[in-house]
Amino acid sequence: MRIYENIISDRGSRYAVSGGPCANAQEAQAFLKQLKRNKKFAKATHNTWACLAGGVPTKNDDGESGAGMVILRMLEREDLQDHIIVVTRWYGGKHLGGDRFRHVQDAVRYYLDHMGD
Repeated sequence: MRIYENIISDRGSRYAVSGGPCANAQEAQAFLKQLKRNKKFAKATHNTWACLAGGVPTKNDDGESGAGMVILRMLEREDLQDHIIVVTRWYGGKHLGGDRFRHVQDAVRYYLDHMGD
């Protein structure tokens, strides 16, 4: 499991991105459970995620409407199979409008760019 914290901050909202191997929906749930063992992530406003497990797309917006699809589309473009990416947001009190999708994209891009580190 890779976790990159505090990669984006905008109007009080803070973002982190994490990910790791994931072969099916059960492993996705296990990944989220492990991530949320960290109280900071358990208390986050949104833990939005997507996974292409065995070619089957799975996603969850966790209240951040449309954000799971943003992650999923990026996974498909990269053809990143059997891997989950979770974008975590701690809401800062101000609505970000469409900027939130850009931040989700930027978080996933950050993760993809640092996978080989």
